[in-house]
Amino acid sequence: MLRAVHFVAAFLALFGVANAHAQATYKCVDPGGRSTYTNVKEEMNGKKCTVVSREVSVVSVPPMPVPAKAPAAKAAGERVDANTQRSRDDTRRKILQEELDAAEKRHAESRQKLAEQDAVRSSEEKAFPQKALDRIKPHRDEVERQEQNVASLKREMSNLR
Repeated sequence: MLRAVHFVAAFLALFGVANAHAQATYKCVDPGGRSTYTNVKEEMNGKKCTVVSREVSVVSVPPMPVPAKAPAAKAAGERVDANTQRSRDDTRRKILQEELDAAEKRHAESRQKLAEQDAVRSSEEKAFPQKALDRIKPHRDEVERQEQNVASLKREMSNLR
């Protein structure tokens, strides 16, 4: 992004395009030798700024936001009070139950689709049973995946206090 600003500034300076509303434009060079063009004279952080003799359009770059400080983590061994923990556990249990209900519904739907597909056999599949197995395999895989999801959610719920 900074390179783009430098490129635009150099391009505009080269072709003499002037900003009608521009005040003074400064070229600031940091200790590393990098140039920045701005309409704000910055003589901080070791930058040396000089007025540019030609007017140059300046594309302003918003300052980087300062990240908010995260709340201090509790020291190892510190516990949360019982009411807070109970509330968290209840919320977690409720969320897991909702996920389990949805997973069981998806499992039932996938079993139904498998049963429907298993009941349909074309004459070609009767002659070549492997074709029927290949057609049904994705449905069997889906049923198995849904069974694993349900089992995982039940295991996680059993681990709650």
